[in-house]
Amino acid sequence: MNAMSPPPAPIPLIPENAPFSPAQRAWLNGFLAGLYGGTNAGPSFDPNGAGMSVGTQPAVDEAAEFPWHDPALELNERMALAQGRPLQQRLMAAMGQLDCGQCGYQCRSYAAALAEGREDATTLCVPGAKPTARLLKQLLADVPAVAARPAARAALPGSAGPTKPVPRPVCVRSADRLTKPTSSKDVRHVVIDLAESGLTYEPGDSISLATPNDPVLVAATLAVLGATGEEPVPCPDGAVRPIRAAFTSSLDIARPLDRTTDLLAMSARHPRHAATLRKLSDGVDGVEPADADLLDLLEAFPSARPSLADLAASLSALRPRLYSIASSPLASPGEVHLCVAVVRDDRRGRLRHGVGSGFLAYRATAAGMVEACIQTSHFRLPTDPAVPVIMVGPGTGIAPFRAFLAHRAENGIRGRTWLFFGDRSQSTDFLYDAELSAWRTDGALSRLDTAFSRDQQRKIYVQDRMVENATDLWRWLQDGAHFYVCGDAKRMAKDVDTALRRVAMTEGRLNEAQARDWIVALARQGRYLRDVY
Repeated sequence: MNAMSPPPAPIPLIPENAPFSPAQRAWLNGFLAGLYGGTNAGPSFDPNGAGMSVGTQPAVDEAAEFPWHDPALELNERMALAQGRPLQQRLMAAMGQLDCGQCGYQCRSYAAALAEGREDATTLCVPGAKPTARLLKQLLADVPAVAARPAARAALPGSAGPTKPVPRPVCVRSADRLTKPTSSKDVRHVVIDLAESGLTYEPGDSISLATPNDPVLVAATLAVLGATGEEPVPCPDGAVRPIRAAFTSSLDIARPLDRTTDLLAMSARHPRHAATLRKLSDGVDGVEPADADLLDLLEAFPSARPSLADLAASLSALRPRLYSIASSPLASPGEVHLCVAVVRDDRRGRLRHGVGSGFLAYRATAAGMVEACIQTSHFRLPTDPAVPVIMVGPGTGIAPFRAFLAHRAENGIRGRTWLFFGDRSQSTDFLYDAELSAWRTDGALSRLDTAFSRDQQRKIYVQDRMVENATDLWRWLQDGAHFYVCGDAKRMAKDVDTALRRVAMTEGRLNEAQARDWIVALARQGRYLRDVY
């Protein structure tokens, strides 16, 4: 700690014998830690016992009801917290806890749909990946029929499916490369013309784009099936379309479901093909082809050829891709900007691109209109522009923070804004470096700390810069700063969370449990927000 700074005041704690539940006591300890660490918001208390809340954050009883709803917890920790709970809650605990929307639901509503039999796909949770899919299948297998679990319908409040806005047509105007040609990464600055769509947004929101499958992949899949492309097949929306159109815009052929491998296993004439396909359905590790798309499966198991209609019915709907918006409507009226890393993988002798990123990078500008929706986010700048803002956004995680800074600059706001940005190399991967430099000059961005992991022998990441600047970081948080994180959930976001706890322990003199409670208090007061995927 700075030698001129007085030592932090001791943090009072709620005694173990106080008349509160463990969850309420943990929350109060966290609030006191936040208060003595500079939190300005105060709690409201419901005398009828409904719990305590800060601002619009969840009440204590909700947090106590779903204590596993924390992406920083490991899967085994989440399941331990849900042990003995109803099926629907155990299903929820098995998910990634990000409410990222990539599955078409939120964690609670996906759990409800599975428990009620409205959804049978167990592989939709992208952050949870195979471990989540395997556990969901196991949990559902323990209950033999949907009819045996009607009580699950009321188990989780707020478990209705997500409200889906009406898609509007937009046009992708450009997709220019941000990284240098020598970079190992291909990151694009995508400009979308909202034109007459009527879509509006605020900094922090996301845009959902209905991106089609790669026509080369579609053609190759039809060829291996021996299909002309005109055969009619059912689609998830109830329509019947020619299979080429269905594979292009309606069905997900890049990520077949377990029910697809089950169907292929049932139709396989070769016993070894059938046995391997069943292992793939069961999520057995080490079975090839791993991470297979539909073409991989059809090529690997030529004896498995169900009817085209049955095959189409086994596939899930092609879901829109969701991207954090990297622009301000004030600075870029009538446009949405995105910062998109092109997903590219050379696997089994075939180059594959991400469905959304490949479309945006290579085909979108010539594709005409694309259906889009705006997803309103909790990821918002403080209403008071004088509140300090700390932003952690390595790589494409910089997207919402570019929007924040552009918005503040356009409004003439100058204040305490601190960005932690990181990538591989400063010379090839410093995204939006000219804009950041300009904002530093005019005061829209008051502090910038970078971490380029490959520019020195020891790899350095944004969380390392946080720890290096722990004293200043703690002082900003004591002054009421809002702390934002955007980017990869599996590693970066967890590492940032760990670094933040370390700062609380070293600078705030909190023990491990108090530091965790302090972070919980920050989150519930709307001062710790994550946009992770």
